[in-house]
Order: sequence, then C-alpha cells, then structure tokens
Amino acid sequence: MTTSGAETPGQWWELAALVHGLDIHNNALLRERATKVGLTVMQASTLRALTGPMTLSELAGLMSCEPSNVIVVIDKLEKQGLIERRPHPTDRRAKQLHLTPEGTERRAKLLETLNEKPFSTGLTEQEQDALRSLLRQAIAAAGSAEA
Repeated sequence: MTTSGAETPGQWWELAALVHGLDIHNNALLRERATKVGLTVMQASTLRALTGPMTLSELAGLMSCEPSNVIVVIDKLEKQGLIERRPHPTDRRAKQLHLTPEGTERRAKLLETLNEKPFSTGLTEQEQDALRSLLRQAIAAAGSAEA
C-alpha cells in the first residue's frame, strides 16, 4: 500500500474481491441459518429488518431495494402468520407492517440463530471490531462520494 493514501487499481480490485468473497461466505451462512428456522434468505432479511411497525417503503429503504421487490416476501410472511398489515395511524392511504406474536417469536429465534457463531470466524473480537469500524468508514465514505 502506498504511503500517500492513494490506491492503485490493482489494490482497489483486490479489496473489492476480498469484500465480495466475505459476502459470499456470509450469504451461505445466512441461508443455512435461515433454513434452520424455516425461512428463506429474503424472509429472514425482512424479519431482521422489521424492528417495529413500519411501512413497506420504510422497510424497503432499510433493505436497500424497491418496495415492489419486498411485496412478494411480505405476502408470504403474511400467509405464514408472521406479519400483518394494519392501517397507518396518521396516513390513511398507507399500511403499516407489524409482527404478529408468532412473527416476534420467529424473529427472536432467527436472531439467536444468526448470533450462534460469528460470521467472521477466525478473527478475534478485537479484529472483528476493527473490521466493522473500517467497513463502516468505507461505506460512509462511499456514500459521501456519491452525493
């Protein structure tokens, strides 16, 4: 790495490939753990993101996707009795998504399963903290560069 802070294209590509490789590994673990609690990866991601009542648009924003991409997942979770749509308290045109008691229980089981063993195995707790901090900095810098 250069001392000026500038990266050569090869260094950038290697970093991107490493992050991508970690993402592939983590997605495989997420799939395995979601299956343990009877969910698909998208259903698990949706339940994890649904931290309280929110609209479909708010949920899609948290998941970095379009609302139309979440509707199919919401419909399936609703059929399973894990989520219900309720009228929005202040916007009569909107609906809010709420976890049912069974959905709250399944979400808790999912979170417990996701935390069974760290995704970044082989790293100490201090190294995981450092990696988390560096990735947050990189994401924040990428977001400010786009603006």
